[in-house]
Amino acid sequence: MAIRVQEITGRREGSVVEFLIFRDGVPNVGSMIFTEVEIRSIPALDATDSTLLNNHSLLNLLTVLYGELSLLGLALADDIEFLQGVLDRCAEIERDLRDADATLRHAARAEDLLGEIADSLSLALDTVPGSRERTDVQESVTNIRSVLEVFRVRAREILSRAEAPEAWVEFEIDQLVADFRQVFAAIELNSHGRFHITFNPNHRGPKDYYVNFQVEGARPGHVRVPLIIKDVIRDLMANARKYTKPGGSISALLTETAEGLAFSVEDTGCGIPPNEIERVVHFGVRGSNVSQVRTLGGGFGLTKAFLVTQQFRGRFWIASELGVGTRVRLAVPKPVAHLTEASYSPSAVGFERLALA
Repeated sequence: MAIRVQEITGRREGSVVEFLIFRDGVPNVGSMIFTEVEIRSIPALDATDSTLLNNHSLLNLLTVLYGELSLLGLALADDIEFLQGVLDRCAEIERDLRDADATLRHAARAEDLLGEIADSLSLALDTVPGSRERTDVQESVTNIRSVLEVFRVRAREILSRAEAPEAWVEFEIDQLVADFRQVFAAIELNSHGRFHITFNPNHRGPKDYYVNFQVEGARPGHVRVPLIIKDVIRDLMANARKYTKPGGSISALLTETAEGLAFSVEDTGCGIPPNEIERVVHFGVRGSNVSQVRTLGGGFGLTKAFLVTQQFRGRFWIASELGVGTRVRLAVPKPVAHLTEASYSPSAVGFERLALA
């Protein structure tokens, strides 16, 4: 089923734009209006919440890691606290994510933590005879190693951002896409078989997520992105997966031009109630229709995405319909030093139409 969205001429009010929805070329009877809202402000955060927000991705990783280590303890010794030493280290770092200086210290010592966990895993496996040959233990150890590799990347990014918070970093597009695929591979492993994620529509099963991530750079084969916006893109794509049932699709497009950067992510998930679209961007707030969704996050993803977009003097929109899906898009200008003679306009790198498959 193809879904096309067309703006209704003249149907604008403040930050709200209304759209007609077409399914297979036919206007959707019964739910005709698809609403896109430009988010312009949210309640201010205190210093502690702001720091926690900046470390949102690392917080989620530590939560996953804590859970995986606990599960391994159950598998090895029927004891959730079997690896208590490294569990305590994870909990300590998680508590410190509310303090910017402490977070930087932990990021600088990330290799020490990874070595400590590796040593603890090896010792634990040696303690339980035959454990290395068990399939469940092997899968758990693979999951943990996958999370640790992502943790290593995040720690490096935190240190780089601290040195130059608004620097635009050049990536090879193939490497950037590979980094995101590694994140989704870790998400799949952490599901313990509840779902699979594929990037090839020809290999898609009925319960597989299909992720289509396209990147267009201003220079062939390369794209420049601020590290914190790379972090935001990762969070938004993970959120799209989280609120979409297995079998659904996540489509994302990152476009860099001489004037600026735009990102759009669309899903075929549960959607957001129309009267809650602006509120779900508030710190710690989720839609009233997703209380049953299994999540390890704190409800900070959209808040972070909006505030980072605002930090880079950009614009941020959400479009959604219940039962159809959600699109989040942002556009930010390049700093003056990066600009060509062309003047920046969000529409130059924006996305005017939503197409969900």
